[in-house]
Amino acid sequence: MPLPFLTADRDLDTGAAETAALPHDEPDHWRRPYRPGPWRVGAAAVFLLLASFVLLSAMIIAMAGSLPGAAACAAVGALMIALALRLLRVGLWVSAQGLRQVNLLRTATEPWSAIAAVRTRQQPVRWLGLPRTVQGQALIIERTQGEPLRTLITDHNGDFLSRPEAFERAADVLEAWAAEHRG
Repeated sequence: MPLPFLTADRDLDTGAAETAALPHDEPDHWRRPYRPGPWRVGAAAVFLLLASFVLLSAMIIAMAGSLPGAAACAAVGALMIALALRLLRVGLWVSAQGLRQVNLLRTATEPWSAIAAVRTRQQPVRWLGLPRTVQGQALIIERTQGEPLRTLITDHNGDFLSRPEAFERAADVLEAWAAEHRG
């Protein structure tokens, strides 16, 4: 039994899908124009696995009778779950209102009118967000006034490492989305 709502085989309006930057019916909703990469998903899965062990230990500590220790372990477990979920949300999100850059600890939203250009540039980039830098491509978002946004999408980050075609596709979609909504 086919489940078209779970696959990409569902019927899309191909004429509108080819002309739009993101072929979706609701441009006012915030969406990430690319999928999270395997490194990001794997790191979040490890945090969730560790959180399950911490919460299990909180339960054992609570049954042993030490409620302050159990509460501390439960708080650490909840913090690890929140960190894993936030790690999955990191990236660039777009809508008709503008561009939203979600970092681990903060979120910055810029309206399309405040963005001058979205382009890729060859430069030293961080490898998986670590201090080590390698030569790669980065998506640069220049504002009409002020400094460019902090580089969040590179071909060596957790979403695109070892997936250069996915980086190119995401950069093209973001550039097309910016060109469509800036005007």
